Amino acid sequence: MRIILLVVYYLPSTTSSAKLISDLAAELQRLGHEVIVVAPDENILTDVETTVENEIHVLRVRTGKIKTASKWARGFNEARLSELIWDRGRQFFKDNPCDLIIYYSPTIFFGSLVKRLKKQFGCPSYLILRDLFPQWAVDAGILRKGIVYNYFKWKERLNYEAADIIGVQSPANLLYFRENGLDKKYRLEVLYNWTALEEKRILPGAHRKRLGLQGKVVFFYGGNIGIAQDMDNVVRLAVNLQNEPDAYFLLVGEGSEVPRLKADIASKGLINIAIHPAVGQREYLSMLSEFDVGLISLDHGLKTQNFPGKMLGYMYYSTPILASINPGNDLKVILEDNEAGLVCINKDDETFAAFARRLLADEELRLRLGRNARALLESTFSVSGAAGQILAHFYREH
Repeated sequence: MRIILLVVYYLPSTTSSAKLISDLAAELQRLGHEVIVVAPDENILTDVETTVENEIHVLRVRTGKIKTASKWARGFNEARLSELIWDRGRQFFKDNPCDLIIYYSPTIFFGSLVKRLKKQFGCPSYLILRDLFPQWAVDAGILRKGIVYNYFKWKERLNYEAADIIGVQSPANLLYFRENGLDKKYRLEVLYNWTALEEKRILPGAHRKRLGLQGKVVFFYGGNIGIAQDMDNVVRLAVNLQNEPDAYFLLVGEGSEVPRLKADIASKGLINIAIHPAVGQREYLSMLSEFDVGLISLDHGLKTQNFPGKMLGYMYYSTPILASINPGNDLKVILEDNEAGLVCINKDDETFAAFARRLLADEELRLRLGRNARALLESTFSVSGAAGQILAHFYREH
C-alpha cells in the first residue's frame, strides 16, 4: 500500500510525536509499504518541499509558526493547517494517490484535510489520538467554555468524524469516550505509544562534562515545556532539593512557558536547575543516554489521560522514571505494577521530593527501575506491534 502519515511535527524536530511518526514510517517501509510523511514546516522558503529521507518520502508544506508561537498565534496557524496543506500540496496529492491515511492528534485541525483526501483517494483513515483537546485545556484552567471552546469542539468533532478508526493511548481514554456517550459514535481501540527496539543506539557524548555536571545525579526532562506539563512542579522540586549538592535538574525543550520559568528560576536564585533550548534528535538521544533519571510532569487539573511520548525514550535507554501526574492517570498503575518508576500525584510536593531523594541516594534502585522500564518497553510499546495493529484493520477490510 501507499500510506500517508500526516503529523504536525516531523524530524528533525525533537518532539515526541516526530520520533513516533519516524519510527512508524520506518516500520511500515520495512514491511514493504510506500510511505509518504506530510507535515507543516515554518522554516522552508518555498510553499512545498519534497525530499526522500531514509527511503521515506517527505512532503513539507510552508505554514506559520506553531510550536514557538504565542497561544493565540498558534491557534490561528493551526486552524489554517488543513486549508494550507490542501491548497499548496494539491498537485502532489493528485500525483500520489494513496491507499491509507494515518493521521496524528494533536492537532485537532486535520479533519477537513483528511476528509478531502479520503474523497479524492477513496481510501480509509486511522486517527492516532494522543491529546483530548480542548478538554485538557479546560481542565488546566486555560480555556473557558464559550465561543472559542465551542469552535474547538466543532473542530475536534470533524477530526474524529474523518477517521474510520480512532486509536487512543490508554484504557482511561476509552472510559472518557464512554462517559461522554461517544463510544457508540466512533470506532475506538487502545493503541499504546511505541518506539523502535532495534535502532542503532547513540553513544553518550560529553554532555555531563560540558555542562559541569560531573558527580551529579541528573534528573532529565526533554520535550514540550507548556501549560499542560506544569513545569512549576519541577521548579518546586528543585527548591525542595536545593540542599542536596548531588542533585541537578536539566530541562531541554521549547514551549510557551520557557520565558516565565527561566525568570522564576533566576528570581529564586536556583543553581540546581536549568532550561536549555531544544536540540537535534541525535544530540537529544545522546543526552538522554547519559543522564540518570527521566522526569515526567503533568498538570494536576487534567482529567484526560496522557502517556507522554518522552517516556519511551527514557525506557529505551533503561532510565528510571520519576513522575508527578494528574489523578486517575493509567500511567501510575502501569509504571508501578512493572516497577519501572516512582509515581506520585501532582501537588504532593513532599512525596515528589521524597521519591527524588530515594533515587538520588540509591544507585542500585535507579539501575533496577531502569532495567524494568526497558523490559516494559519491549513487552508493551514496540513499533512492530503498533504497525501490525493498525494495518490489521485494513488488510481484513481491503
